[in-house]
Amino acid sequence: MEFRPCIDIHNGKVKQIVGGSLLDEGNQAKENFVAEQDAAFFADLYRKSGLSGGHIILLNPVESEYYEKTKEQAVLALKAYPKGFQIGGGITAENAKEFLELGASHVIVTSYVFKNGKINYDNLKKLEAAVGREHLVLDLSCRKKEEGYYIVTDRWQKFTEERVCEQLLDDLSGYAAEFLIHAVDVEGKAQGIEAELAELLGAWGKIPITYAGGVGSFADLKELKEKGQNRLHVTIGSALDLFGGTMSYQEVLEYVKEGEN
Repeated sequence: MEFRPCIDIHNGKVKQIVGGSLLDEGNQAKENFVAEQDAAFFADLYRKSGLSGGHIILLNPVESEYYEKTKEQAVLALKAYPKGFQIGGGITAENAKEFLELGASHVIVTSYVFKNGKINYDNLKKLEAAVGREHLVLDLSCRKKEEGYYIVTDRWQKFTEERVCEQLLDDLSGYAAEFLIHAVDVEGKAQGIEAELAELLGAWGKIPITYAGGVGSFADLKELKEKGQNRLHVTIGSALDLFGGTMSYQEVLEYVKEGEN
C-alpha cells in the first residue's frame, strides 16, 4: 500500500468536498474544507515528503466560468512538482498531451471514455494513441446500485451501465497503466470505507489501483489494507489534518511506510 496524495480544485480553490454533492449547475458542491493556500503549496509539501503518483482533479467542467481559474491552479501544482502528479478532469484525446507537456506524469479519464452509459472504445483507443498506455489512468469511480457498483461519470452525477467486476477490469487493463477508483457514496464523509468494493479490487490486483473514499481513521486504513490484500494504494482527503480532519498527515505517512517493511 502506498499513500497517494490528492489536490482537488473547484472554482479555482483547493477543496475537499462531499463527492456525491457536486453539481455542474451553479458550480455547486458541499464543502468540507477550502484551503487558504494555493495548489502549489500542497504540491511542494508532497514533493518534500517524497510522495508520487498522487492526483490533481479539476472539478469544474470545461464549460464552467471557473474552469480557467481551476486549470491555472492545476498548472501551478504541476510546475511545483513536475511528473509528481496524475491529472484528471475534462481530459480528451485532443488535450491529453498538453497536460503531459505541462508536467503531469499521467492523464486520468472517465467521461470521455464512458459515453452514453457504455465504454466508447473509439475514444479509448484515441487516448491510447495520443499519450500511450503508460501515461493513461482510467477513473472507474463508482456508486452502488442494486447488486453491484456501477461507474459514474460527469463529476459522478450520471450512472453508466458498466458494472465494476473482474471482467471489466480485465478488459480495460490493456489500455491503462493504473486505475483510480473513488467510492463515491462515501467520498468526503470520512465515515468508513466500501469494504465490499475494496475486497473486489484487492482480489483482482493485476495493475496498480488507487482507492479513495471514506477513510476517516487508522482503523479504516487497517481495514482497507486487509480487505484489499495490501494491494491497493490509498488516497485520504477530508480526514487529513491538512484539510481540517483528525488524521495526522505525518502519522499516515509513517503508518504506510511501516507497512512496507
